[in-house]
Amino acid sequence: MSDANGANDTGTQGGSGTTPSGGPGGTAARGTGSAEGPHGEPVRQDTPDQPPTPDGVAAPAAPGALGAPGPSGPGRRVRVVLVDDHRMFRTGVQAEIGQTDRTGVEVVGEAPDVDQAVSVITSTRPEVVLLDVHLPGGGGVEVLRRCSSLMADAEQPVRFLALSVSDAAEDVIGVIRGGARGYVTKTITGSDLVDSIFRVQEGDAVFSPRLAGFVLDAFASTDAPPVDEDLDRLTQREREVLRLIARGYAYKEIAKQLYISVKTVESHVSAVLRKLQLSNRHELTRWATARRLV
Repeated sequence: MSDANGANDTGTQGGSGTTPSGGPGGTAARGTGSAEGPHGEPVRQDTPDQPPTPDGVAAPAAPGALGAPGPSGPGRRVRVVLVDDHRMFRTGVQAEIGQTDRTGVEVVGEAPDVDQAVSVITSTRPEVVLLDVHLPGGGGVEVLRRCSSLMADAEQPVRFLALSVSDAAEDVIGVIRGGARGYVTKTITGSDLVDSIFRVQEGDAVFSPRLAGFVLDAFASTDAPPVDEDLDRLTQREREVLRLIARGYAYKEIAKQLYISVKTVESHVSAVLRKLQLSNRHELTRWATARRLV
């Protein structure tokens, strides 16, 4: 599932587009005026929302504003790769957070699908990857699986922050189990996204408030095992096909959404039925529903 306002692409370079929801992270400039004192001398007048400052000295940026010094202090830097299948969204994110001298974020690469994401991440070795959950080629979980050695590097770990339009519990739990350090939705503001990137770089776990509950519930649950052995028999692509079949998608619709042929969809469905020892798509739907995969 992708951002409805975007446009799919197949390259790694973005064009102009929209920015993520929320206003620009930077603070607006505040004007000052002047008046005469009782003896005709000039008197500085500051606007009510800015405290008086000595002449020639700018007031500090508001805490949390895009470009303001954050927890790591002035001069902080982080190298980031953007992974999203919508070129316009990638371009918008880069325009919002990628002004390095203001935000400290340096965007060193971008990719629209799993294969290109793994290639760019491996070649650039960023500190943080902004990762969409639903991508052509296997999804965000597949990127995490193929980059597991980079995440485990003690000297220069690559950390992942999921940035997705989806707020489904299965998506959140899937990427966290895959190794992501956090999950935020595309409604996040630019300033909060910059803050989340630096927190993930420093090793913190970052979640949108509602999504944190999904993770706590998943790992605290006692009525279901943390690992489903039947589900683990399936490849990532087979799981994607399984969920779409269970949601009532036709083969042609699945093929279009996953960028594969109808024949390939049929092959995946046959493999899923065989591995799960099921007879038809109706049994498959019941199986998926019982495990809350739909």
